[in-house]
Amino acid sequence: MSGLLIPLGLLAILAFWLIGIFNRLVALRNQFKNAFAQIEVQLKRRYDLIPNLIETAKGYLKHERETLEAVIEARNAALAGLEQAAGQPGSLEAMKRLGTAEGGLAGALGRLNVVVEAYPDLKANSNMMQLSEELTSTENRVSYARQAYNDQVMAYNTYKQSFPQNLLAAAFGHAADAGLLEFADHEAIQEAPKVSF
Repeated sequence: MSGLLIPLGLLAILAFWLIGIFNRLVALRNQFKNAFAQIEVQLKRRYDLIPNLIETAKGYLKHERETLEAVIEARNAALAGLEQAAGQPGSLEAMKRLGTAEGGLAGALGRLNVVVEAYPDLKANSNMMQLSEELTSTENRVSYARQAYNDQVMAYNTYKQSFPQNLLAAAFGHAADAGLLEFADHEAIQEAPKVSF
């Protein structure tokens, strides 16, 4: 009887250890998915602000239709990228597509900012000032949420790739690494776009 207790005790310890690894992998995956949901909220807020910004600028920028259309097109591409990424948070390919689309949007907003600088009346417009303040605030929130997401992805990937978890992760349904969200425009990675109208 006592000879049976030692193997049973070792099996119980092994079972609890495996359960602990499984639960930690699930918790870390859920944390990075939650962090991505925060990015999604902030990006949607930004995407909702952009049409208002365009409408405010339209009256002043009649001769800059090409720039306005480029911003709208970049916004729509970024929104499509976000919808794809939201369906598979952490997917390396989805995060890369979203990062590229966000880089394109940052570039288009930067070009719009340059054009707006030539129109002092538009810069002084109270709606434009309020929208640009909200957009700048949202850019800061996106940057913070992206950093939090990337931190959670790094924690998940590090734990999953560490020994002995790396031997068990695939068996527990955690085969692929989660992808970091990096914006394609290297300036956007370092600093949120400055929007001051």
